[in-house]
Amino acid sequence: MRAVGFENPGPIDNPDSLVDIELPKPEPRGHDLLVEVRAVSVNPVDTKMRVRVKPEPGAWQVLGWDAAGTVAAVGPDVTRFRPGDAVFYAGAIGRPGTDAEFHLVDERIVGHKPASLDWAPAAALPLTAITAWEALFDRLDVRKPVPGAEPAILIVGGAGGVGSIAVQLARRLTSLTVIATASRPETQDWVRDLGAHHVVDHSRPLAAEVAALGIGAPGFVFSTTNTGRHLAEVAELIAPQGRFAVIDDPATLDINPFKRKSVSVHWELMFTRSLFQTADMAAQGALLDDVARLVDAGTLRTTFGEHFGPINAANLKRAHALIESGRAKGKIVLEGFGA
Repeated sequence: MRAVGFENPGPIDNPDSLVDIELPKPEPRGHDLLVEVRAVSVNPVDTKMRVRVKPEPGAWQVLGWDAAGTVAAVGPDVTRFRPGDAVFYAGAIGRPGTDAEFHLVDERIVGHKPASLDWAPAAALPLTAITAWEALFDRLDVRKPVPGAEPAILIVGGAGGVGSIAVQLARRLTSLTVIATASRPETQDWVRDLGAHHVVDHSRPLAAEVAALGIGAPGFVFSTTNTGRHLAEVAELIAPQGRFAVIDDPATLDINPFKRKSVSVHWELMFTRSLFQTADMAAQGALLDDVARLVDAGTLRTTFGEHFGPINAANLKRAHALIESGRAKGKIVLEGFGA
């Protein structure tokens, strides 16, 4: 089967940073689905793994943690799906990725694809939807008010993949005032269109930007990018006893400034359930089915941003480079493997 992978980690401008390869078609076991991949999207985790991971000698590392496709075969323990089903999912970080014609994934972290979406816009959703949903409802518990705080959430990086879903979820499924950060006219328009009540510029000091809104200190902050740069501002602007969630990888994270306000700090990694085979691992499959229903009902919309053509090394290199530039808006999607 066709796939895209690498043997040595390195920068995207290396000639062999991503290579078109041929691999054996895998066989499903246990709870596995064998999915014929129709479309994939690219996430920051892809670029981080490409730089950090060293495959075993003679082995290829295949990236990709978002896919939409058709179930081609199932393992003996599968109960929720059958061949022919259209699915979407975000995969598991400890297994080969989705940048391949066929891919194995545990059925418990798979959802039924939204019927109203084609393959490409469906592939834009899973990883970011799971991350945003878990951060908002499992980690921050945004439906539980912070006493005395403004019922508002600041989403740092509102135009990114996760931010674009978080803005929608917070606006559509809660009564919170949604404040999103964006620094360029096109990204500011993007987050307003997704439902943000207010947009502030993260190239300026965030505490002053939020204070200028005149609505009070928000009870919740969700930082999706550049957390290290904004940490002191978040400590200043968040309400006492507020809740703060982080998903990126700052070099250091000094949470001492949050102590005097008794702010709780929460990490979110959507791979935790599959990585540790947690007792509630199937919650991710159920979550994706909920997302599909909300999309089909018109409550949520895909964050599909740009279509980069078929799935191959050249197009994936372009996608990685754009994500690393920090100028992506929404999700970059690739579809099919060409002739």
